[in-house]
Amino acid sequence: MAAAPTPQPLLPVTNPSSGGGLSDSALATPAFRLFLSRVSDTARRSLADRRPWTELIDRSAISRPDSLSEATSRLRRNLGYFRVNYAAVVAFSLAASLLAHPISLLVLLSILGAWCFLYVFRAPDQPVVLFGRTFTDRETLLGLLVSSLLAFFLTSVASLIISGLLVGGALVAVHGAFRMPEDLFLDDSSSVSSGNTSHRLLSFLASPGSGV
Repeated sequence: MAAAPTPQPLLPVTNPSSGGGLSDSALATPAFRLFLSRVSDTARRSLADRRPWTELIDRSAISRPDSLSEATSRLRRNLGYFRVNYAAVVAFSLAASLLAHPISLLVLLSILGAWCFLYVFRAPDQPVVLFGRTFTDRETLLGLLVSSLLAFFLTSVASLIISGLLVGGALVAVHGAFRMPEDLFLDDSSSVSSGNTSHRLLSFLASPGSGV
């Protein structure tokens, strides 16, 4: 009597749609990779327009303006010349405000992470499943909006962001009003570059299919 054939060993089968890999699939989407590429390219091109910090802190160029109109004129010209440096000052003020309150920073990062992995970079064919229930895109968006509003206004996140922006803006306004711009050469090409830089700072927010 012939022996029965030996059965083949069973190999584990992975079902890609079984859930549990939402963050990995979101990180692997072309939209997320394109977003990271745009952020890196935008930061690199914007930093190329940065002025030397020695010009920004040149004490010999600091003097009190004689009038409000002169202070406004100085601020307008300094904003056009030191635009990248001023943006860095505001960003540093905002970062310092958040880093001084780690819990609020953690809440903010959690909000951003939830938006990225549950809505912005989630694959269209990857539904959000929580506690055995599948949520539609509209329900996911509404839940994120409500959660974000509650996190912002029931914690100190919103006040910290506002205070950080106000402190940074105040530093920029004071420096721009007291820094004499006579030694700065802001020609027409620099003015055009100012508009291009402002556009580049937000270009990474464009949708992947916009071609920006």
